[in-house]
Amino acid sequence: MPNLQAPGELFMHCTVTHVRLAGLAVSTGSAVRDFIADGLAAGVELGQLERVAKTVGLRKRRVAAPGVTALDLCEDAARRLLDEMGIDASSIDAVIFVTQTPDHSQPNNASLLHGRLGLSKSAPAFELSMGCSGWVYGLQQAALLCAHGGAARVLLCAGDTLSRLTNPGDRATDPLFGDAGSATLVERTGHAAPFHFVLGADGAGAGSIMVPAGGARQPAAEATRLETIDAEGNRLHAENLQMNGAEVFNFTLREVPDAVNAVMKQAGWTASDADALVLHQANRFIISTVGRKCGFPADKTPMDIVEQYGNQSSASIPCALIDALGDRLQTSPLKIVACGFGVGLSWGAFAGEIGPLVVVPLRPFPAIT
Repeated sequence: MPNLQAPGELFMHCTVTHVRLAGLAVSTGSAVRDFIADGLAAGVELGQLERVAKTVGLRKRRVAAPGVTALDLCEDAARRLLDEMGIDASSIDAVIFVTQTPDHSQPNNASLLHGRLGLSKSAPAFELSMGCSGWVYGLQQAALLCAHGGAARVLLCAGDTLSRLTNPGDRATDPLFGDAGSATLVERTGHAAPFHFVLGADGAGAGSIMVPAGGARQPAAEATRLETIDAEGNRLHAENLQMNGAEVFNFTLREVPDAVNAVMKQAGWTASDADALVLHQANRFIISTVGRKCGFPADKTPMDIVEQYGNQSSASIPCALIDALGDRLQTSPLKIVACGFGVGLSWGAFAGEIGPLVVVPLRPFPAIT
């Protein structure tokens, strides 16, 4: 059984054994947006743009082409992963899909992906409505299914197209987000080192990152698409993603270092024991600050992925694993600490030894020829 925390502890702790991470793939959006060029076109002064780009780590981002959804991106990643591993889809025992930008309110993306891949009718399919912490939450669920739920092989797909939810006139939010879909294969095994998880949430702060309209509480309507202009001149409406940057920043620095330290304590590691701290790629300043607070040097804390792809929500940790550590993970085991954090407000931290594993190169979808 998983090792759970005692009542009253700060976080939910969980340790899962006899599982391994067998493969990773990420498909990004195919359209490239440039922070400086877009800002100049919007009338922002070059010096201001360069200062923000240096501090926050905003350079380029990849967004989905028209008509491409998170389901499409994850399907492409899943097909490429299964092909690379030589695995037939019929051998998948369950599929978990993590997204906040599903194709429909119902059915869920997990069921749609199940049908597209032609999975067995005995393979359950379910969805987690999570954002930037979602890959860690999904990994824990996949590990539990393999260790205790009767599954030998679980496909975890996590991805979003958040660029569709931002307003191009909102310079505070729109330049942050890229689009991507990931596929992670988790397998039951008798010889893998334990996976440790720490999960938490602060629902009192849920309004800090929100799309107010478009759900059952406030259905989409003509009135919900009426734009307003804030004090900084940013345009947005109630169907756009809205974020209180100061509150999110404070939440991150308040909760994430404690979660990282808690999961390392659970694993019996210090920062010097781990090979890398892979954080959700929110922005360079947050990543460097959290890494420093947790005792990790910069060379153990990948932080330039956001400059190439943007904030990819639930796909950002697998993208960072491939981009920064893919070559090493293909040939040798690495002690990885990871943490996702964001909408909810929620956070999830992981510590475990992963590798060698199959790493499929990053590729835009549709593929650029």
